[in-house]
Amino acid sequence: MKESAGTLLYRRRGSDVEVLLVHPSGNYNRKAPWSIPKGVPNPGEDLEAAARRETQEETGVGCGELVALGFVEYRKSRKRVYCFAGEAPEDAQPRCCSWEVDGAEFFPLERAVEAIHPDQAPFLERLSQWLKDQG
Repeated sequence: MKESAGTLLYRRRGSDVEVLLVHPSGNYNRKAPWSIPKGVPNPGEDLEAAARRETQEETGVGCGELVALGFVEYRKSRKRVYCFAGEAPEDAQPRCCSWEVDGAEFFPLERAVEAIHPDQAPFLERLSQWLKDQG
């Protein structure tokens, strides 16, 4: 099974929460859903390190402390995606830093639910629950 790892970085805007998502580039992806920044670990690289690297490479945003949100398995392909969540740096200004993405932006949580790849939607639910548990 293919594995990839990514982050779900968030920021608070008053009582609202926004999450950082990316959109895959290429004309064939024009109507594709948005995703967490993610990618395949390099040989010998652990999942969290891969998630951090991919987020930096795709969005230019670094990661601080992260918490594991587990994984999802895509329904149509044999792919497992691991996710790590953390607060985005206060001055985060995501941009497209890789040919792999043509969009990198913060979405209000309500809009993210509609935009994100359906198989990754559980990450949004897990983040929301984790934030509630943190108080």
